[in-house]
Order: sequence, then C-alpha cells, then structure tokens
Amino acid sequence: MPDTTEPTPVPVPLLVPADGVPPVIETADGVRDAAERIAAGAGPLAVDAERASGFRYSSRAYLVQLRRAGAGTFLLDPIPTSEDLAPLRDAINDLEWVLHSADQDLPCLAELGLEPAALFDTELAGRLAGFERVGLAAIVERTLGLELRKGHGAADWSSRPLPDAWLNYAALDVEVLLELQDAMAKELASQDKTEWARQEFEHVRLAGPPQPKPERWRRTSQIHSLKSPRQLAAVRELWTARDEVARKRDISPSRILPDSAIVAAASADPKSMETLRALPVFGGPRQRRSSRLWLSALERARALPQTELPPINQPFTGPPPPSRWAKRDPEAAARLNAAKAGITELSERVQVPVENLLSPDLVRRICWEPPVDESDPSAAIDAALAVGGARPWQRELTVPILAEAVRAQP
Repeated sequence: MPDTTEPTPVPVPLLVPADGVPPVIETADGVRDAAERIAAGAGPLAVDAERASGFRYSSRAYLVQLRRAGAGTFLLDPIPTSEDLAPLRDAINDLEWVLHSADQDLPCLAELGLEPAALFDTELAGRLAGFERVGLAAIVERTLGLELRKGHGAADWSSRPLPDAWLNYAALDVEVLLELQDAMAKELASQDKTEWARQEFEHVRLAGPPQPKPERWRRTSQIHSLKSPRQLAAVRELWTARDEVARKRDISPSRILPDSAIVAAASADPKSMETLRALPVFGGPRQRRSSRLWLSALERARALPQTELPPINQPFTGPPPPSRWAKRDPEAAARLNAAKAGITELSERVQVPVENLLSPDLVRRICWEPPVDESDPSAAIDAALAVGGARPWQRELTVPILAEAVRAQP
C-alpha cells in the first residue's frame, strides 16, 4: 500500500528583510522623517527593542525597531536621539502596538516616553492558543511557515557601531510581526479566546515595570550552601558593594564580581588582603585593584551585632511554602491539592497553561486562608481574586473550582 502521509512542510528561511536593512536613525531630522512616514502608514505598529542584559546594569533600550504597513521598517538608536523623540511619540503613542513578549520591552520603551494606546502580544497569544512552543521563531514557523533564525538576542547592544549582521537580525524581528498578528488573531477567534486575549493584553499594557523584589541579595547563586547568619551578612555586604559599583558604572553586576566569588569569600571569611587574594577570582589583576572594597565589606559583616544579622530563612508574607502545609494545616493542604487538581483539569480542557489561567500565588492565598462569606462564598472568592489582579475571564473559569475546593474541606 502506498504511503499517503503528508510530508511535513519545510519552512522557508527568512534571511534578509524584503526591503533590505534600513539605516539606523541617529539624528533629530531622522526621527522627524520616520515619525512622518509612520503617521502616513496604516494599521498597527510592530515594535521591538534590544537591550544589553548581561552587559549593562540598566535595562534601557539600545535599539528600537518599528514597522508599519505603508511606511516600512525603521531602526532607531535611542542613545543620541533620546531628547528628540517628541515627534515619534506623537506619531505612535495613539496606535496599537504588536510585540512579542511585550512585558520584556514595554518598561524600557516607557523610559523613552513611548507607550501604546493598545497592545497585541504574539507570545501571550500563543500561550492562550495552547501552543507548546511560544518563542518568536517557533510561532512564526508554525503559523507562517517561515524560518526565522535567531542568534544575536543576547549580544551587547550597547556597543557601537552595531555590526551589519545584528542590524539584519533586528530588522527581521519586526519584519513579520504584523502578519503574525493576523494569524494569531484568527487562531484565537477560532478557539473563542479573543476576549480572553484582549483582557490579558490590556493587563500587560497597564502593568508598569515589575516591582523590585525584597532582599535581592538572597538570589545570589549558591547561597544555599551557606549555613550561618554571619555568612549571609557577608554575602549581603559584598552584594551591596558590588551593586553600587555596577550601578555607577552601568555594568552588569556579574561582570564586576561573579556570584561564585561572593559565596566563596563569605564562606572563607578572609581577614587580610593576602588571604582574600588567595581565593579564586580575587587574585586576578582586575579584582586585585578592588581588594580593599571587598575586604571592607567583609569587615562590616564581621562587625555587625548578632541582632542585625539576617535570618537563615528568607522572611515572607502570606502563606508558607506549600511543602510545609501538610504539617502546619492539613485542611489547607487538602484545599490546595483539590484546587490544583481542578485547575489542571481545566488547563487541559481549554488548552491554556495553568499559570496563565490563574496566578499560583493567588491560588495558594485563597486555599491557605479562604475569604469568609457564608451567604455567598463564591462571591467572596471572586472579590479576593479581583483584588489580587485576576482578570474577569480568569475569575469566571476558576472561581467555581476554588469554591468547590473550599467547600469540600471542613
């Protein structure tokens, strides 16, 4: 019997922009010209930004890519033009923007005064549509049959001049975003998820920059290997000293001093320049110049009174880690297990990841201390979720599950 299986289509490589790579806009005149051309275009605006994560302390944009039907693609260097962007703001801030992983780029664009009136996030659309892979290249290949090759996303975009290969990559990132938006909008409509997506996009648009996490020094890699409050104090002092240097020099903290060196110094507690420099990393020529800085940080940690030492376990607000629930409150643990099982079943049924259906932190808070309203427990849960930031479509789907989990336990 002949094989009638349809062959998997081979994606078409997308190697260069259809109109070529545009010149980088570096002057006020260039900004005005781009703004006029974009204003004369039609439809939504494809937007992307390149940062220098891993190289710089700041998360500022070092290149902004824009594309609109009838106008073409624009590559903007926001460093020399940051004071000249008023015409561009007037041209694009009233438009709908199309981005991929918008929450990554919106904060650095907002620093430039660039903020959308409406938003379509193709990465978030992929999640809501149930796609297993939601990277830009994966979604472009699945929906458009194009192979978008990646390679420079983690580059140092603060360097100048930017290589031609990087600019080609940057232009391609917005080359197909508008076409991708059309494809994803149709996909969402076919699954009756258009309204869900609209609410999610608006939530991302209005969310603002993420709030800094408390006690960020506790996120130092390998810190779990340290067992005493005094060692943690040493990590905190070294981390703080490093952070101040990194901020002043606008260099990624890991390039000032790696986490592994901080933990090694906190563990060994060297008390002299010689013993410090005998540790890995600290003996290198670059670190030798900073030996006094690091030694002073260690001395501050040693001088702290016992009452000012950080506790071993990170302080937290809200429910304890779920691993402790069974011992501390078995009924709450049972509620959480029931809620997680119900939400997992819902996730499989509607083809939306669990974390996109409802924030796991909100689920834990409801199950640990259910809101009390004997006359209408569902309304109380719905109100608590609304206060926690859950969108209407999420509450409609998950309130019955959470209410059942709460009612099932005494």
